[in-house]
Amino acid sequence: MAIHFFSEDVPFELPEKLRRKRWLKSLATTAGYRIQELNYVFCSDEYLYQMNVDYLNHDTFTDIITFDNSEKTGELEGDIFISVDRVRENATTLKVEEATELTRVLAHGLLHLMGYKDKTKDEASLMRSKEEDAIELYRLNWRSTWNICEKI
Repeated sequence: MAIHFFSEDVPFELPEKLRRKRWLKSLATTAGYRIQELNYVFCSDEYLYQMNVDYLNHDTFTDIITFDNSEKTGELEGDIFISVDRVRENATTLKVEEATELTRVLAHGLLHLMGYKDKTKDEASLMRSKEEDAIELYRLNWRSTWNICEKI
């Protein structure tokens, strides 16, 4: 399993990297998937906008773009690009902490790789529900659950 975090054109250091890696692995394995390789790339609005135009023909800003590189069913490989600018703006708009919004988009990319969509109203509703479940796992249960597992 390999999960990597990079920043492309903005200075950004992801807090709690090891904890987040363990959490992402737990989300995947609980859903019956195995992470082969995930690359999270943090970038600016402009960088992600240009990717959206160049690769997806979408002339809009977005908070996240996920590229699925998986070759086998049940194994996850992908590149997930996240706009740090958009995460900060969304946090302000939604009146949530930046850390919470960051956790949401990290889960969102993984959920896309697991087959969840968000184009229709029903798909988006299910995606939001899964994101909320993932945030709760990270916020409330992950630290104590992992500490118990490490002691066994």
